[in-house]
Amino acid sequence: MALASAKKQSTHGLSVKDVNLNQGFHVIAGPCSVESAEQIHTAAAHLAGLGVRILRGGAFKPRTSPHSFQGLAEEGLRLLAQAAAKHGMLTVSEVMDTETIGLVGDYVDILQVGARNMQNFSLLKRLARQPKPVLLKRGMAATIEEFLHAADYVLEGNQRVILCERGVRSFDNLTRNMLDLAGVVLLRRMSALPVIVDLSHSTGRPDIVPALARACVALGAEGIMVEVHPDPEHALCDGAQAMPLHDAARMIADLEPWIELRRRLEPESLVAAGNGALE
Repeated sequence: MALASAKKQSTHGLSVKDVNLNQGFHVIAGPCSVESAEQIHTAAAHLAGLGVRILRGGAFKPRTSPHSFQGLAEEGLRLLAQAAAKHGMLTVSEVMDTETIGLVGDYVDILQVGARNMQNFSLLKRLARQPKPVLLKRGMAATIEEFLHAADYVLEGNQRVILCERGVRSFDNLTRNMLDLAGVVLLRRMSALPVIVDLSHSTGRPDIVPALARACVALGAEGIMVEVHPDPEHALCDGAQAMPLHDAARMIADLEPWIELRRRLEPESLVAAGNGALE
């Protein structure tokens, strides 16, 4: 696919209007970082076959060490867009600063603000002035109220905001962060915005992700974000927390009866109040 066509949203075959995160339960999945065409296309093909409609993949990677893999930048965005277009998926990727909003927006459908940038108010104000949905992650030490105030910055001009709980720092070293499921319930009570849960960054442990995914369905969350990689052992970024393809398939299959049960017992929980974040 030519570069120009990869940058056109219409080539995806799926519009953001076709996926309303205020309705249903959504799995957003893909590798932490786009590493190669083979890697992202393999992941996209597998996930699309499982019914996943939103493909995640980092192109600009904020790492604790400057010596770690920093992502493929625009080439990563291009590969992500091509893989999504081929398999009829939407895309989400992180925007790091005000200078790259236009670049990331040229390729992806949903602009992600990472935990480190939750209170980057210059970035949030600029995102309020562009039309694409914004997935806002909770900061590593942010309170629920601080998180919602950060969302307010984007909501000043852009109502298409998705809240993402991704865990906060704690003293326990058995998980990467402390997943705040109570916070998920509070966010849904205090805001009409859709709430998803990043199970990979919050736990750092793919072995407990399936159980927590079921909990997210029961809590009424609008979806989960999970890192999935064709070859986690050789991933260039966060391989230890990535699910292999076969484990992702098993998790998604296991979620189906839980989602159906929620649909039958609490149909209103699958249709939140307010405007659809992707409408």
